[in-house]
Amino acid sequence: MVKYNTGINIFMDVAGGKWKCLILFFLSQQSVRTKEFYELIPGITQKVLTDQLKQLEGGGLVRREIFKEVPPKVEYSLTELGRSFIPVLNMMCEWGNTYARLKGMGQDEQIQCDHK
Repeated sequence: MVKYNTGINIFMDVAGGKWKCLILFFLSQQSVRTKEFYELIPGITQKVLTDQLKQLEGGGLVRREIFKEVPPKVEYSLTELGRSFIPVLNMMCEWGNTYARLKGMGQDEQIQCDHK
């Protein structure tokens, strides 16, 4: 077991990385099927998406549900623990909007951040 010396270490282990917060952000809006992630997150590879979802599931933030259909349907959603992360995601989104505005990044419209 890894011994952590700060909460940031724990956060980075559970939710850090290039894609995890973005995956959690989209799951804070609705349940998402595997193939929908590729539309929501251009550039993510199948291997990386699979690895990130497995890690988030292993950390208890994401639930994977398999529907017995042909073809099989897999859908991801936030667990109760994952939903507790939504205020953090909202703050990150608001900070990003403020940064874009202050840096003149040409964003005509602010990204809606308040998810429940």
